[in-house]
Parts: sequence; structure tokens; C-alpha cells
Amino acid sequence: MAVRCVHYVGFKDDRYWNAYRIFGGPRVIHRRWDFYATRDVGPDDIVIFAEGDETQPLAAYNATDIDERWLSTVPSSGSLPR
Repeated sequence: MAVRCVHYVGFKDDRYWNAYRIFGGPRVIHRRWDFYATRDVGPDDIVIFAEGDETQPLAAYNATDIDERWLSTVPSSGSLPR
């Protein structure tokens, strides 16, 4: 049985924290609703959009996503690599 994941799409401001309080932390943060975001979402996953829904047009360009599994590799200084 696959684990249900929470995906956040397009959050850039304080609405992220509002969604976090309501739905919990995301497993993946998609900067845009793009081709890769549509491929990452499983049939039982929850997708929270900052604006719009899954019927919106896909972004013309793909964006790098943030996966919470990467956060476990953060250096002890607490800064993310750029």
C-alpha cells in the first residue's frame, strides 16, 4: 500500500503557513503546476494549490521541486545548499 503524500503547489507567501496549519506539512513543494508535478502526484495523494486547481494549464517551463527527504541532508549550520 502506497503512503499518501501531501503536495503543495505554487506557495510563495504566508498562505503556506495557513495551509500547513490546516493540512500539515507537505511531502513535496512544487513551485509550479508543471509536467513533473502532475507525474509526482499519486492517486491517493492530497494536492493543495495556492491558486487554482488541477485543471489549470501546465506551466510552460518545469521548476525544481523541494522534497522533504532532501531536508534531512541539511548541514548542521542549518543553511540549505544553493
